[in-house]
This record gives sequence, C-alpha cells and structure tokens, in this order.
Amino acid sequence: MSGLPIRTVAKPWGREVLPPPFAAPPGEKIGEIWFEPPRELPSLLVKYIFTSEKLSVQVHPDDAQACAAGLGANGKEECWLVIDAEPGATLGVGFRKPLSRPAMRAAALDGSIEGLLVWHPVRAGDFFYIPANTVHAIGAGVGLIEVQQNADITYRLYDYGRPRELHLDEGVAVARGELHDPALRRHVAERGTCELADGRYFQLYRIDGEPDEAVRAAYAGPLLVVPLAGAIGLHGEVLEPGGCGYAPGIDAVTFDRAGRCLIARPK
Repeated sequence: MSGLPIRTVAKPWGREVLPPPFAAPPGEKIGEIWFEPPRELPSLLVKYIFTSEKLSVQVHPDDAQACAAGLGANGKEECWLVIDAEPGATLGVGFRKPLSRPAMRAAALDGSIEGLLVWHPVRAGDFFYIPANTVHAIGAGVGLIEVQQNADITYRLYDYGRPRELHLDEGVAVARGELHDPALRRHVAERGTCELADGRYFQLYRIDGEPDEAVRAAYAGPLLVVPLAGAIGLHGEVLEPGGCGYAPGIDAVTFDRAGRCLIARPK
C-alpha cells in the first residue's frame, strides 16, 4: 500500500478553518482535498469537501452522454459520507416532484430551481448515493468524503448569481427531473462494519476494526483505503486519518483493531 499524493483545492465556498488533521493555508478557503488516483487504479477518485457556502445546483452526465459529448469515456456517479455538519446544514438531492426539461430550464433561469430541490437536513454519519443525471447541491456548513468515478464533468444549472459559467443546455439535456430514491440514502450507525454502496462502478465499505472473511473475499483485488480513526499499516508505512492509500489487495493491509476506515474498489 502507498499513500496517495494530496491536492488541496481553494474554492470561494470553502473554509479558512478545516477540521483536524487538515489545515488551510493562511488567507485561503479550501473547499476540496483530492487524492491523486494511482495508475494501478485510475477509475476511482476520493476527496474531502468542506463548505462555508452552498455549492451550485449541478448535474453530471453518465458514461454514454460524456462519450457522446467528447468528454471522455467516463461520466460521474458519486456518493457522500457526511463527517461534519453545522446546525441546519443540508444537502439538496433530487426534486420535490417530477419536473419536465422545459420547466427545469425556466426554473434554473429564474432561480426557483433551488426551492424545487429537496434539501435534506444532515448530520455526521448520513450517506447519499448520487447516480449520474441526478440534480444536486451541497449546502453550507458541511464536511464530507466523496467517492466517485474519476471524472471532472460538472454542468452548473444555477449558481446563486455568482459570476461563473452555467451550462444550461448541456445540463438540462442530461438531468432527470425526478425524486431521489430513498433507498439511496440513510444514516449509518456510529459503530459496526457495513456496506455503504454497491453500485455499477464501485463498491464501498466502512470497516470497523478488522474486515471479516466475506469482505476479504470481495476485496481480493486493488482497492483504496481511507482511515477514519486509528492507523492503517503496510511494510512499515503508516497511513493515518486525513490520508488515502492504494493497496493491491485487502490482505496487504494491516487494520487497526480499534480503528475505522473506508475501503473502495472498482467494479
């Protein structure tokens, strides 16, 4: 296993003060912390997101749509595990009722699309799976870990009047004016090993202590490891919370019996 290089990304909606073990450079608002995918496992991207303001209302294409637009072979499916939330923090995911594409475009133009989203109050431990084509927005005061297809294709539908480019034609063309499936979101108990996602592109577990034999069998191949509490080890290298590492297989990882971590593998 090897720790992945970290890319710290300043954003106008980021935070000047980050939760430990992270620290923002003086005077900078850090919104994202990326872990560069290893060449052995290029299809998955893990990052932390920290917000002080709402992110844009946005949507991502699926694989076929990204390919048709000449944007590469991968669209973007993602999932979020909330690790920190200020009182009143919310995530906007899906619409309150079905919405046609013309109505969605009109709502994006006049700003009413924000109120048409379902804004879910969140706390640490909440988990959301966001399929491609789902209209969504991350609210202010949220810290989360995002696991996603390794693609950086975002169509902004609405950005609260900020002077950034919108992508109405592209976004409306791929967006689904639908409710978010309740089966794709839940609160995760503080302790215990559990499967968070088993989607088309990746599988994600939270491991409490050491994985059982069923998990070891499923993760025999390449995977990413994200320590949440305690340390992960391999051949003298120690990976602590705030990092992300690559391992050729789960048997190469030394788990902390008193720790917790995420493990993700492509499918």
